[in-house]
Amino acid sequence: MSTEFGAASSTDDVLGDINLSGKTVIVTGTSAGLGIETARALARRGARVLGGVRDLDKAYRATEAVRAAAMEGGGSFDLFTLDLASLSSVRNATDDLRGRLASVDLIIANAGVMACPQGVTADGFETQFGTNHLGHFVFVNRLCGLLADDARVVLLSSGAHRFSDVDLDDPGFARSDYHPFVAYGRSKTANVLHAVALDARLRGRGPRVAAVHPGVIQTELGRHMTPDLLAQIMPSGDQPAFTFKTTGQGAATSVWAGVVAGRAAVGGRYCEDCHVAELTDDPQSRTGVRGYALDALRAEALWTSSEQLVGESFDVA
Repeated sequence: MSTEFGAASSTDDVLGDINLSGKTVIVTGTSAGLGIETARALARRGARVLGGVRDLDKAYRATEAVRAAAMEGGGSFDLFTLDLASLSSVRNATDDLRGRLASVDLIIANAGVMACPQGVTADGFETQFGTNHLGHFVFVNRLCGLLADDARVVLLSSGAHRFSDVDLDDPGFARSDYHPFVAYGRSKTANVLHAVALDARLRGRGPRVAAVHPGVIQTELGRHMTPDLLAQIMPSGDQPAFTFKTTGQGAATSVWAGVVAGRAAVGGRYCEDCHVAELTDDPQSRTGVRGYALDALRAEALWTSSEQLVGESFDVA
């Protein structure tokens, strides 16, 4: 009988005594928070984990527990340089990985930025859309040739996708006022749409792709949260209050979708609290996924637009 997991489940609850020896996993953003916990839980169960980070020195200091877990569980953990706000860095990282890996069993696209001041990436894209979506769009798509037939890809989205659909006509706020959470919401909707489009391309060969919402966790992701910004998203009226998760609980849905859940059940879907989320367009709901985030035509339009923006086409099937 299968075990039911939920919002309070941790990575250790979800993974239990699963043995991941022989599995190769790539996790982005392993210098803090959810990325560290995700890497620790997988390496502890024997996986070979490669963590992509912007600052190798910072990451090495921050991941002592990951290396200890890997040693205890028979896995391994190595770092590589990856700046998702620079497509040159993304391409260098993927070229290196393709040159030294025979295959990959799981990619967890965990890194990201949230509610930052208006700015642009090294390539001139709005910071959040360029980092959270376009950086991972190029990174993951360039590695699809390495995916084993039973591999999975997990793209971290957020409940903040409910703040906004993508704007394909004005992705950089050139003709509209910038708002940090609207920009964040656009990028997180883009993560779900990327999962939808990529899953449609890969599932005929075997690999499946899911988007996940980790929950509300107090990590370095919130470094730009001013009191004013926090007030703007705090529950009001009859809305339920936020329930904060630990990092172990926050990373649980990533490893659940990547290792434990049924492949067909999560492929092309949006997951939260260790289950596939229900479709809802209720503006008061703090759970569930918006219809526009799972729209296949919207996903294809974003794919085409993203290829044009990054100047690279991807035949990933």
